[in-house]
Amino acid sequence: MNRKRAMVVAGTLGVVVLGLSSCTSSKPESSGETSGGAQEDAATTVTAPAKASREYNLQFLQGVSGDQFYITMQCGAQEEAAKLGVKVSTQGPQKFDPTLQKPILDSIVAGRPDALLVAPTDVQAMQQPLEQAAAAGIKVVLVDTTTNDPSYAVSQIASDNEGGGRAAFEAIKKLRPEGGKVMVMNIDPGVSTTDARAKGFEDAVKSDDKFEYVGVQYSHNDPATAAQLIGAQLQKDPDLVGVFATNLFSAEGSATGVRQAGKAGQVQVVGFDAGPNQIQALREGTVQALVAQDPGLIGKFGVDEAVTALEGGENTKKVQTGFTIITQENLDGEGGAAAYKSDC
Repeated sequence: MNRKRAMVVAGTLGVVVLGLSSCTSSKPESSGETSGGAQEDAATTVTAPAKASREYNLQFLQGVSGDQFYITMQCGAQEEAAKLGVKVSTQGPQKFDPTLQKPILDSIVAGRPDALLVAPTDVQAMQQPLEQAAAAGIKVVLVDTTTNDPSYAVSQIASDNEGGGRAAFEAIKKLRPEGGKVMVMNIDPGVSTTDARAKGFEDAVKSDDKFEYVGVQYSHNDPATAAQLIGAQLQKDPDLVGVFATNLFSAEGSATGVRQAGKAGQVQVVGFDAGPNQIQALREGTVQALVAQDPGLIGKFGVDEAVTALEGGENTKKVQTGFTIITQENLDGEGGAAAYKSDC
């Protein structure tokens, strides 16, 4: 099928961090790689579907249900499915946990859908189950997260996660140019996206001798646990100046922990994702910046790539979407438009 999608190479980090008062959105790229240096925007055209030849059955398996990131992705997928004339159904586990996600996957595979959009909850634990889904003839599209060997998938669609981690450090650096101790609040090891965000942040910190990296804590995607861990870290390092929280719930808990410790204003919190609670924390000044992904676009492209595969077209194996830095200065304008949805 012939569908044309212009995909523009993501803007570089140097553009993202020109100033915290500006809103910078990087645009999608098909290569899945970005350069840390200066580069100009360059457009590429890839094949994509128009109207599907029949009403395919697509399933979307979220990383966790009720998360505004995945809800926004669902909205993008549903909107695109309606345009293409296909059906997409959505479900997900109550926690970001492969032991909860796998039974849902097994049920989906038993129903033999035409295609599956899935955000794997672990790079290793979900490897074999997804290989088996593909072997059963289901077209698998990886959205947001991936597995150790994604060769079974027709396409992978995700944000520039390492770039987002680097941008988070640059945001803290703008807020605390004198330097100091910084840390990462992550969810669990073995999650491809958040591991990449943490790596991007850690690498950026190590390149600046004004800052000291004091390590990573794992909240198990639970805001209450994140708040407790921040409190304990501040007892150990009362001079902590910055926290990078790698996802929505980590940011929510980190903001709470900083507030409970009476350190709001001293500790700069930069969160990844932009749900309603994170936007409220930004308005209140507990969180100083947010790195917002474009989950709606990930969902849209996920449906596009699934239908392309089903129609016998040529898939783009790796699609990388960008992000927007949201601050108080742009919150009521373009930055606020990047906030995630609570429903469709």
